[in-house]
Amino acid sequence: MHISFPPCAPEYCARDLVLAFPALVDDRPVQCAITAEALEDHFGARSLREDDPIDAFTAHRVEVERAAQRMLNEVGDKPVLLHSGYFRFCD
Repeated sequence: MHISFPPCAPEYCARDLVLAFPALVDDRPVQCAITAEALEDHFGARSLREDDPIDAFTAHRVEVERAAQRMLNEVGDKPVLLHSGYFRFCD
């Protein structure tokens, strides 16, 4: 399975408090997302307001994408949502 992440800007969903970003799994698009809470707890987002989670994601994009890749390796080409708890227990 080949997983890559296009360099697209993430999209913030204020209603769900998540930041969505795309992945390609064997050249098929798969939606990935990380909660704003995870970005606050683990990547330094100062608040849940749109700019802060986006800034934290941008600064830590490699780590977030690496976590998404680990999940995609487990679930295949299904959408993934990274919660704060995931980062407490992943390596």
